[in-house]
Amino acid sequence: MTRRVRTRIAPSPTGFLHLGTARTALFSWAFARHHGGDFILRIEDTDVARSTQEAVDQIIAAMNWLRLDYDEGPFYQMKRLDRYKAVVEQMLEAGSAYRCYCSPEELEAMREAQRARGEKPRYDGRWRPEPGKTLPAIPAGVQPVVRFRNPLDGEVTWNDMVKGPITIANRELDDLIICRPDGTPTYNFCVVVDDWDMQISHVIRGDDHVNNTPRQINILRALGAELPEYGHVPMILGPDGDKLSKRHGAVSVMQYEEGGYLPDAMVNYLARLGWSHGDDELFDRAQLVAWFDGSHMARSAAQWDAAKLNWVNAHAIKHTADAALAALVAAQLASRGVPAQADAALEAMCALFKDRCATLVELADWLGMYFVDVTPRDEDVAQHVTDAVRPALQSLRERLAEIDWDKATIAAAIKETLAAHGLKMPQIAPALRVLVCGRVQTPSIDAVLALFPRETVLRRLRGV
Repeated sequence: MTRRVRTRIAPSPTGFLHLGTARTALFSWAFARHHGGDFILRIEDTDVARSTQEAVDQIIAAMNWLRLDYDEGPFYQMKRLDRYKAVVEQMLEAGSAYRCYCSPEELEAMREAQRARGEKPRYDGRWRPEPGKTLPAIPAGVQPVVRFRNPLDGEVTWNDMVKGPITIANRELDDLIICRPDGTPTYNFCVVVDDWDMQISHVIRGDDHVNNTPRQINILRALGAELPEYGHVPMILGPDGDKLSKRHGAVSVMQYEEGGYLPDAMVNYLARLGWSHGDDELFDRAQLVAWFDGSHMARSAAQWDAAKLNWVNAHAIKHTADAALAALVAAQLASRGVPAQADAALEAMCALFKDRCATLVELADWLGMYFVDVTPRDEDVAQHVTDAVRPALQSLRERLAEIDWDKATIAAAIKETLAAHGLKMPQIAPALRVLVCGRVQTPSIDAVLALFPRETVLRRLRGV
């Protein structure tokens, strides 16, 4: 590959970064990193009425959370208006663009007449200059748009990185508006100028942009620019087969941080939505970069699977260092108003419970019992804290008040208590769990108790 690889992601700040754009960003980032190239962040903010600073901040926060580091940017289109206008003037002078004075009413009448004739609605080229053609008189008080003079004949063909060869006849394309009456450029034109100026070599984006590509290629050719390679990835579908949307649950990337997912797990899962490396389901960033050469992107739509994401996230939690988990869980607990330090004690708690958790939220749910009082369910107390075990629990409490506070000694105290009262572990362990932890199921009860302060355990067993 002789041309330096330069990819980009160009979200619009009219909403938060959603999962489809995040996946496209991931593919573009991984492709650039694989080839030792550059990854660029652009903010397409020309839709002034709908763009917000909050959305910009969320986009950047999501990129940072996913650790999709960009080499250049963020670039803002609204700060490049002078450049776009200069290119429009260049095209007007070259004859590859022209001014069109059609009013909205004229355009609608044109479309209605075409529909009545059974034709595809499109601009009819009435202001397009041609040799020997007499243009209408310029109407007074009408601010014109600027249209691109699309070729009338021939075809646009490109070899799509995902879909293979695609051909669109130029007769299917009308003369695209590249500048509005108020002088602001349109999306398809800004994208072309940006990709040209930033020397983008590969454009990886959603396949809802396939119809834009021939128009953009024609404008690039009119400008004498080198064409990027294009790859159009299919959309992500919800579990019901429809396009993924808010009704399927969280679709903003940052909702998954709040939901207790690890960024490495999200990267792993998103990468597998529309790309594969053999049968590998679990991999880290280094492996993704090593493998992502632009091949093996799927042509068919991927389907969101929350259970699969949870499985990937559970694996990531299990293999995350306890110190790192402790910091994340401390933040989760702090968001609930529960003060917890990311210290050695919290690390030990994470080590004990992380194997049974799919998210950091679940892990924080478990560990909250170490920091705030629990209220056992009445039905659990009635079922497990019976008259048959109360004397043993009272005896065990007395033992626990005097022994060294570690797992082995606590286990020995429980064993001795069971022997003294003629009981089995399945009789006393659930009662201990209910009273101390507020739930019936936990890991090994001696390990769980050892992580509590002794005073907390004795207090929760008082009055048995």
